[in-house]
Amino acid sequence: MKQRITALLLTAALALSLLATAALAAEESPSAPAASAVQTEPDGTSAGEPEAQAEPEENAEQTGGDTGEEPEPPVEEYIPDPVGSITFGNLNRRMHEGNLQVLALQESIDMIDELDYDKLKEELREQLNEIAKAQWSMVMSSDMMIQAGMMSEYEYHSAYDQMDSAYDALRKQFDAIKEGDMQADNADTVRQLKSLQNQIIMAGEATYIALTAMELQEDGLERQLAALDRQITELELRYQLGHVSSMTVKQAKSGRAALSSGLSTLRMSLNTYKGQLELLIGADITGELSLGTLPTVSQEELSSMDLEKDLETAKENSWDLYQATEDYKDAREKYNDHGGDYGQTYKANDRSYQQARHTYYSAKYTYDNTVQSFELNLRNLYLKVKDCQQILAASRTALAVEQDNYAVAQLKQSQGTISQNALLEAEDKLKEAREKAAGAENDLFSAWNTYRWAVDYGIMN
Repeated sequence: MKQRITALLLTAALALSLLATAALAAEESPSAPAASAVQTEPDGTSAGEPEAQAEPEENAEQTGGDTGEEPEPPVEEYIPDPVGSITFGNLNRRMHEGNLQVLALQESIDMIDELDYDKLKEELREQLNEIAKAQWSMVMSSDMMIQAGMMSEYEYHSAYDQMDSAYDALRKQFDAIKEGDMQADNADTVRQLKSLQNQIIMAGEATYIALTAMELQEDGLERQLAALDRQITELELRYQLGHVSSMTVKQAKSGRAALSSGLSTLRMSLNTYKGQLELLIGADITGELSLGTLPTVSQEELSSMDLEKDLETAKENSWDLYQATEDYKDAREKYNDHGGDYGQTYKANDRSYQQARHTYYSAKYTYDNTVQSFELNLRNLYLKVKDCQQILAASRTALAVEQDNYAVAQLKQSQGTISQNALLEAEDKLKEAREKAAGAENDLFSAWNTYRWAVDYGIMN
């Protein structure tokens, strides 16, 4: 099965094949096997002719394959955030510039992108020729060295076999470049590394959105605490007048203590998660980061949603689907090499065939399940956006009603028909309606942002 390797493993394997095997060949003392053991090409050419042994001079097309990259979007003017603050619009850029995980992955990506396959191919060709020359020298001097007692037959064969292994390892690298396999594997690796980067960026955005929700919750608790303080003041006065019992006042104060404790816990959580966000952007960790408001989702953006078209785009951009597809193709190719479905009639007792068959159907079912789950998840994200849209519309309607109620309460209070506390209660209801509308706007943006990550990058979580 075609292996997908990480950048570090790729470069480490490449370095070992280029350096360690070459050093091994250079350090071994020449000794001579039988002439029939010399490296030969399919056309029968002897390894004593290094140029023919390595490969005729030719320029194979060196392409990295389609990496699925989108054209770069227009560069927008960058306005830096003030010290100690961050806006959502700058979060992506600041994570690319300051997040250590993203930077480490970028170094691996750059290391792969900077590979010069033409130069690497020529270096491999030269090393292949050097090994071939050394082997030919061993063939020509083997009898003399063995007869002179400079090495035994066993030592000679052992040394030659090691050089043979080194040659094969280098030849595999050479052929991988010549046929474009290494370029294709590297393109897949780069795509996977970029997907990992995007997942980290998405996690940072999710943290930012969660923090804005927590700040809204903090505002709500502070409002409730202020309202409860007014209520306790009123109850204490009524207690002095004998209208309520001391137990009523104590219960109200107990409720205030619980609410105050919840507010303190929330503030500590805010400090903790803001510290995590500061870590994600590479800023000093203080837990006091100031957040800007979230962007709003326009009606044009909502109207542009097309589940069928977006699903096709998401499938093309998904690394997980791409990997599942490649695994399925590899298993199918191996299964077909063993006879495919036709093999069931004449290979029923063939163990290797049965293993290939089970591997194929396992990969097929895994692929089908991955596709179905992907489609279902995107559909659910689509429906989530629509649901958040209608919730926002309802919350805005409720806000408009509370605005009218508050205006009426202000008029009545100015006319002396209601108390100041009644006006403050109407104001509390208005603030609560505003908080719900703001929360609904944030929920809509969160759902929309998650949907766009799924469509534009194929990332569901």
